Amino acid sequence: MQNDNLNFKNNFNKRLIQFALDIIELCEIIRKKFRALWVIADQLTDSGTSIGANIREARASSSRKDYIKFFEIALKSANETGFWLEIIIYKCQDEKDKAERILKEDNEIASIIASGLLTMKGRK
Repeated sequence: MQNDNLNFKNNFNKRLIQFALDIIELCEIIRKKFRALWVIADQLTDSGTSIGANIREARASSSRKDYIKFFEIALKSANETGFWLEIIIYKCQDEKDKAERILKEDNEIASIIASGLLTMKGRK
């Protein structure tokens, strides 16, 4: 059981890193093709890369309260990321498939974080 938990955490961490790299790649494309969406690309980069950073910070927290707080921040960042991705899906038809794939992963990551929060707060 403990080994399964460690494998899940390691796999989730790898997913978060790949997700951040996918966000960065998409934003590089957006910045090259769509001048009007540079601000959106900046916002997306910030929110999309902060999810993993906040999960990492949670693991280094000094209290359960801080641990939960960083997970809450990560969930908010995931929700914000979804919003920016939806704008890109509507405005950038050339990048729609890539953005939809990243949005699907964002939704899965947000669900994992939300489920973890419910467990941590004793509501599951």
